[in-house]
Amino acid sequence: MNRRFSPMMIALAALLIALTTVFTIVLKFPIPRTAGGYFNLSDVAIVFAGLIFGPWVGLAAGGVGAALGDLLLSAPQFAPFSLIAHGVQGLLIGLLGGRSHTRSVMILAWLAGALVMVGGYFLSEGLILYQQGWPPLQAGWLMALTEVPYNAFQAFVGAAVGIPLVLAVRRAYPPVDQIGRRRTWTE
Repeated sequence: MNRRFSPMMIALAALLIALTTVFTIVLKFPIPRTAGGYFNLSDVAIVFAGLIFGPWVGLAAGGVGAALGDLLLSAPQFAPFSLIAHGVQGLLIGLLGGRSHTRSVMILAWLAGALVMVGGYFLSEGLILYQQGWPPLQAGWLMALTEVPYNAFQAFVGAAVGIPLVLAVRRAYPPVDQIGRRRTWTE
């Protein structure tokens, strides 16, 4: 990996954490009959961060940004799940598709991240959030299952807006791909 944790990359990660938080809280649509679940646009920022700036910025922006959004929206029960599910989502998108200029690679990277995010929320909600005892109650899994289509749609919107945004930014500002790379001397 030719990236380093420079002050510029740390500042960039902080900006993308803030952007993800804003995308999480600005357009919030509650999911009916859940424990406070909601649809939001955080995945747009996560897809963008992972594809343009790589896995570590994607991890930070996705995990910390979405968790902060949950805390600011008075949905703290989702913050630990968001930290992990969206963090791993951003990490995978960055690992598999970061710096790629091929749409098919970006879509596959997004799909892997989306599956992890949707599956992570389903498991964490089914095992923890909607349970009131052990063994897990069947109703808890059904409640978790009701959120899967919303989470999948949220991930789809993330790709439908995030990937074209990446392509547009690269077209408008080609040096964006050099941000965070080590400079090499050439003759």
